[in-house]
Amino acid sequence: MDTAQYGETHIAKGIGRLTKHVFDEGQGSYITTDKGVKLLDLTSGIGVVNLGHCHPKVSAAAAKQCSKITHAQVNLGFSSAQIALIKELLPILPDPSLDTIFFWNSGAEAVEASVKLARAATKKPNIIVMQGSYHGRTNATASMTRSKTIYGEGHGPMMGGVFTTAFPYYSQFYGATVDTPTEELVNHALLQLKLTLQQSTSPSDTAAIILEPVLGEGGYVPALPAFLHGLRKICDENNILLIIDEVQSGMGRTGHYWFIEESGVRPDILVFAKGIANGFPLSGIASSKALMDLQKPGSMGGTYAGNAVACAAAKATIEVFREEKVLENVAARSKELFSFLKDLKASGTKAGNLIEDIRGRGLMVGVQFANPALQKDSDNAAAGNAKAQPQLAPKIVQECVKRDMLLLSTSVFDVLRFIPPLTISQEELKQACGIFKEALEVVAKDL
Repeated sequence: MDTAQYGETHIAKGIGRLTKHVFDEGQGSYITTDKGVKLLDLTSGIGVVNLGHCHPKVSAAAAKQCSKITHAQVNLGFSSAQIALIKELLPILPDPSLDTIFFWNSGAEAVEASVKLARAATKKPNIIVMQGSYHGRTNATASMTRSKTIYGEGHGPMMGGVFTTAFPYYSQFYGATVDTPTEELVNHALLQLKLTLQQSTSPSDTAAIILEPVLGEGGYVPALPAFLHGLRKICDENNILLIIDEVQSGMGRTGHYWFIEESGVRPDILVFAKGIANGFPLSGIASSKALMDLQKPGSMGGTYAGNAVACAAAKATIEVFREEKVLENVAARSKELFSFLKDLKASGTKAGNLIEDIRGRGLMVGVQFANPALQKDSDNAAAGNAKAQPQLAPKIVQECVKRDMLLLSTSVFDVLRFIPPLTISQEELKQACGIFKEALEVVAKDL
């Protein structure tokens, strides 16, 4: 039995997996398997290793911390590694009011921490989430996830007190198209939120509205500034907290440290994880001291919360962003990627004609496809006779894997997502674009 077969036999079946590769080493934008296959990684471990695999400064900081203290337990005392990280983190947070931090391990835990804080601070039970959102796979966060049903299917009863409202995304509105004016989508979504507060959960029962400012698994859709400002206004008028989940969009992914900076909207609670420590398990929430102090001592904590090694890695990660001008590289590579995709869409080729929409910010880029098979069945949809058709994005992903590149599809819509390391070079991006184009052409040829 080879290594991959051993893994298939003894690792939980509930884990979905893109390939059967066994990853052995990672360096920069590449992963090498146990069989010596070198893969160009356009996933960054699903938005985690933003500085590329095994960035030397981050690895060195973690190794140094390992020889100092690995487990400085937060419920026993303060950790010097945590305090050193906080000094680096506070200046890059999107608003000065976010002056108090709680560290945990994973994105889902941080989302749960934000819900606990919101409920404790407001003394209200309910949470409003967005259609298309993804917040995690734990019982509570799966209850809040609206990107796919698989995360909660068969695992009920789920957490109560969760209500859903619309996100301004054309694929989620009947009759809307990629050309529908954004103002119309925003107005419709804000109206739905007002109706949710009038029909489903009253403001007096609603603790918080939580959203990813760029939908992740929901299709890589950036929230428009007008929508975010509308949310802020509604929250202020109704004594509701605004939680911004930047687990995937944060730490430089969209060209800012945090996407919410683009709009200037103030979060009451910011959720972060993934890229914060470049591969080491670390997450957290940032809020105001006034809100955080409303929780009783002992209500928060955790055995591995804010692990010292992960904190040292996160401190080094922030330093690398500054020293190596990572955000400048994001801006340059983003411009090249969008230019390539737009040129391909406008090429008039069969492959280019499959691209329906290109969206995102920085190096968080989604491509939605216009599947001819789905279009062919659309006339029967109203009568309920449309047959489910395989999406194009997963087929393109597998063609990329055949060409030694890792890429991911996402959402119930036909969307492919580019999440390369933020340190990817011009040459590496050019290689990635070439592989994607070839894979798309192969899939288009078979239609």
